[in-house]
Amino acid sequence: MLRRPQPLRIAIDTGGTFTDCVWLDAGRLRMLKVFSTPADPSQAIVEALRKIAHERERDREFVLLHGTTVGTNTLLERKGAHTALITTTGFEDAIEIGRQARPKLYDFFFERIEPLVPKSLRFGINERTAADGEILSSPTPQELHALAEQLAGAKPESIAISFLFSFANPKNELAAAEALGSLAIPLSISHQILPEFREYERTSTVVVNAYLQPVMQSYLENLERRAGELVKERRFSAAKSRERDRASAPEAHPRIFVMQSSGGITALSTAAREPVRTVLSGPAGGVVGALTTARASGFERIIAFDMGGTSTDVSLVESEIKTATDAQIASLPVAVPMLDIHTVGAGGGSLARFDAAGVFRVGPESAGADPGPICYGRGLQPTVTDANLLLGRLQPTRFLGGDFTLDLDRTRRITAEWLKKQGSKLTLDQFATGVVRVVNATMEKAIRVVSIERGRDPRHFALVAFGGAGGLHACALAEALSIPQVIVPALPGALSALGILASDVVKDYSRTVLWRVSKKILAEPLDQEFAALEKAAAADFRHESWPDKPHYHRSVDLRYRGQGYELNLPLTRNLLRDFEREHHRRYGYSHPTREIELVTLRLRAIMKSPQLRIKMDHVGTGTLARPGRAKLGGASPLTAPVQFEGKKLETKIYSRGNLRPGHKYTGPAIITEYSATTVILSGKRFYLDRVANLLVDL
Repeated sequence: MLRRPQPLRIAIDTGGTFTDCVWLDAGRLRMLKVFSTPADPSQAIVEALRKIAHERERDREFVLLHGTTVGTNTLLERKGAHTALITTTGFEDAIEIGRQARPKLYDFFFERIEPLVPKSLRFGINERTAADGEILSSPTPQELHALAEQLAGAKPESIAISFLFSFANPKNELAAAEALGSLAIPLSISHQILPEFREYERTSTVVVNAYLQPVMQSYLENLERRAGELVKERRFSAAKSRERDRASAPEAHPRIFVMQSSGGITALSTAAREPVRTVLSGPAGGVVGALTTARASGFERIIAFDMGGTSTDVSLVESEIKTATDAQIASLPVAVPMLDIHTVGAGGGSLARFDAAGVFRVGPESAGADPGPICYGRGLQPTVTDANLLLGRLQPTRFLGGDFTLDLDRTRRITAEWLKKQGSKLTLDQFATGVVRVVNATMEKAIRVVSIERGRDPRHFALVAFGGAGGLHACALAEALSIPQVIVPALPGALSALGILASDVVKDYSRTVLWRVSKKILAEPLDQEFAALEKAAAADFRHESWPDKPHYHRSVDLRYRGQGYELNLPLTRNLLRDFEREHHRRYGYSHPTREIELVTLRLRAIMKSPQLRIKMDHVGTGTLARPGRAKLGGASPLTAPVQFEGKKLETKIYSRGNLRPGHKYTGPAIITEYSATTVILSGKRFYLDRVANLLVDL
C-alpha cells in the first residue's frame, strides 16, 4: 500500500511590497517572492501557492502558515469596523480619558488620538462587581433588552463588552453577552480576551479586537475559500489525469494557521475570533527567524534588524524571546502578550521629500507595492531603493535573481526632474547619499531605543540583518553603534517567513489575582489557579484538534506593594528571591522587608512544531522556485564603481552562491542573491560560516 505523502508546509509572510514564501522540499529549503497586492493580500498568496504547486503532486495536501499585516494596516489606516462599546455606567469615556502619560509632555498643542469608538456608540449599563469578585449589582433583564434595542438602531458591525473587575467575576459580562447574542453581531468580551486589571488597557484591548474582528474574519474566510478553490482545482486535475470523473475529486479542506504577535502560530478560527493577537504577526516571525539562525552560528545575544519595503522592525533578544504586555499599536494600548518590537517608518519604499520648511525628510510615507519605487517602473517619487540603485549598491540585473530588472535610466531621469521641481541643486549622487544618511539616522535611533535606552550596550550584541533591504544598511548602522558583528542569514529577504515556518503553536492565558505576600508564598492556591488555566488550555487545544498535549510554562507578574509596574518572572520555588534579584538588576535597588504583590498569573501553552533539519548545502541562494536556474555570475567576481560616503570606489560584486564557506573576504563588496543585497564597507572582513550565514566583522 502506497504511503500518503506528508503535507507540504508553506510559510507565507505578507509585506507591504513583497509577499515572501518559504517551504521545505525533500529537505531543501525553497523560497519565492511575489509582489504584494495591498487591495487584497490573499490574491498574492494564492498566486504564490499556484506557482509553488505548479510542478508538484497535484493531490498532495499543504498546510499554510501565514503572517499577515491586515490587522496592523487596519489600525494604522483607521479602516476597521463600526464598533460599539458596552461598559459599566460612568466608565463610558475611559477609552478617551486614557492615562496622564503622553508622548510629548511639554507640547501644549499635542492632539490626543481619537478613540476607535465614537461617543454616540458608548453605552453604560448599571452593574458593579467588587475587586474581590463579589457581584454588588447586576443588570436587569429590562435594561439588557433596552440596550439590545438601542444597539439594533445604531447598527454597529461589532460590539466590545468591558465591565469593571470582570476579570474577578465575569457573571455580568456573560449576562450582557447572552442578551446581545440575538443581534448576530460579533462580540468581544473582556474577560475572554484579557482577564486582567487596569480597566483602561483592558478596555482598549477589547475595543481593538472588536474593531478588527469583522475585517480579519472576512479576510481569513476569503483566503480560506480561495485556497480551497486552488486545492480542489489541483485535486480535480489529478483525478482527471487518472481518468476519473469530476465527482471523484475529494473535497478541499486547506489547513491554515496564523502567526501571532507573541511569536507562535494559532488556528485560523482563533485568529479570526481574537485578531488583536495578530497585530505584529509578520514582525514576530522575523524575531523567531533571527534567533533561530543566529543560534545556529553560535550567537545568543542579538539585535534583530528587519528592513522591508515600508518599515523597519528592531528587537533585542537575550538568549530567549520574551513577550511584553504594555505595547502600543497606532498609539492605542494593546495588553495581550506580544514580542517587544519597535517599528519605524523606514523601508526600501520610504519616500524622500522636502517639508514645508525645506528640510529633507525620508519616510514614514511609503511607495508600497503600488506604485512602488521609480526603478520598479511606475513610481514617480524617489525612494530609498532608488537611492541605493543610483549609488550602485543595487545592481539592476541582479534583483530577484535576475527575474526583475531595475530601471536605472528611468530612475535617473525622473529623480532629476523631481529635484528640479523641488528647486534643489543637489546632484543625483549627493541626493542619493543624503537619502541613505537620513534613513540610517532613523534606523540608528530605533536600535538605540531597544538597546541603550533600556540599559543594554549594543557592543555586546550581534546585529542580525534581514528583510529585502536590511543588508544594504546593516554595516553602516553597526559601525555607527560599535556593534562588533553583523549576521546576514541565509535567505535574508524571507527570514520572517522562515521564522513562521519554525514557530511553535502557542496560546497565552492569564488572570489577575493581586495577592499580597511577605516571606512565603502559599503553594496551594497558586497551584489551583494555574490548574484552572491549564484546564482551559487543554480544552482549547482539543477543540482545535491538535494531536499532541501542550507543554506549560508558568510565570508571575510581581511588584512591591504600592508600585505601578510589574516584573514578569518564571514561577520557581525561589520566586520572591528571584524578584529581589531582578528588581536590583533592573533598577539598582531592592527592599527585602517590603511587602510584595503577586499581580497576574500567566500561562504559556506550547506545542512544538516539526523541527527544521536543513543542512548547509540544502540552503539555496538562487531563485529557489526554479532550482534548475543557473547562478548569476561566474566564480570570479565582477567589479563596479559604488558610492561610499561621497567617494566612488571600485567594488567587487559577488554572487552569494559563489562564496566559499570559511574563506575570508575583504570589503568594499556587494553581495547579491535572490532575496536581498548586502553592502560591505571598505576594509571590513566577511565570510560564510558552516550554516551558510554571512558574518561581517567590524
